[in-house]
Amino acid sequence: MSKAFSEIKVLIVDSQPTVLDELSKVLTRQGYRCITADSAEQALVHYQDDSAIGLVLCDLHLPGTDGIELVRQLKAVTYPPRLVEAILLTSHADKADLIRALREGIADYYQQPVDFDELLQGLRRQETSLLERLRQARELGSLNQRLHHLAESIDELYQDLERARGNNLQRRATDPAEAETELPALFQKLSPRQLEVAQLVSLGKTNFQIACELGITENTVKLYVSQVLRLTHMHNRTQLALALTPHTSPVHQRFMAH
Repeated sequence: MSKAFSEIKVLIVDSQPTVLDELSKVLTRQGYRCITADSAEQALVHYQDDSAIGLVLCDLHLPGTDGIELVRQLKAVTYPPRLVEAILLTSHADKADLIRALREGIADYYQQPVDFDELLQGLRRQETSLLERLRQARELGSLNQRLHHLAESIDELYQDLERARGNNLQRRATDPAEAETELPALFQKLSPRQLEVAQLVSLGKTNFQIACELGITENTVKLYVSQVLRLTHMHNRTQLALALTPHTSPVHQRFMAH
């Protein structure tokens, strides 16, 4: 009883019409859709035109070339290369031919006249192997696509975050109350993030509040505060806050006078 038709087509390549006809009839009865070619040139055309071809039965000795070279050309003729499993049919093959066949990734070979039961078993093994490779390739392609979308989403989030930070800094720079604040020279050595933390300290915010606003940990805020105090030679947060009050503030004037 023949099985249901395979989703993979078989390309049969042989220079003898009787061999092509016999192999095609046997495989068709077993549920395979077959395409025949009597030359390497015709095989290449069929392979390029039909993406469903994934199994190749090929005579080792073809006019002008051989089956091993044909398989190499089949793998190179499409981009990206398609997954394909090839089986050689030969009346005789020497050791050098077998080594070349292995190097080209040819899956198996059978002596002619071929035992059809053995050939069918081998063909089904290669069909199973090819279907598994195709499944894995589809899963990998889907995973790569998901990773690509995730990378794009992360990039968009970073861009949104940078825009938000830029808008926040611009808002602070144009705020009338803060525009009057001219930073003392000793604050010029601070990095943008250190200065941002110092300004939030001057507003009376706690480490926890600063951490929430900047999206960092409270321990990181403590580290920044410690760095700011060391770089500005301040002793505590109160001095830091006073040093960053507006120039017009009496408190600031008294502090700078000392």
